Amino acid sequence: MGVPQSSPEQRQAALEKAAAARRLRAELKTLLKTGSLTLPNLFERADADELVAGMKVYSLVASLPGVGKVKAGRIMAEIGIADNRRIRGLNDRQRQALLDQLS
Repeated sequence: MGVPQSSPEQRQAALEKAAAARRLRAELKTLLKTGSLTLPNLFERADADELVAGMKVYSLVASLPGVGKVKAGRIMAEIGIADNRRIRGLNDRQRQALLDQLS
């Protein structure tokens, strides 16, 4: 099975779409870090926006004020969330456990 071929225009469009997604996710993490965006608001936004739903939970927890990489890993392990889990993959119990732990 070969690699699908795409035109230069299709490739450029895909690169631009990926860059826009990275910018959006970086902006959201910055808003979380500064406290301008709360975790419940982010979860609501993820329900409506597929780009937000694709964010990794570990990176957004680590970007919260007062939570670093080590603490984020510990919190996620206690709740039972894998490091590579995305927001769209969280069930209601996991979402509520994160909110309880981090609020």
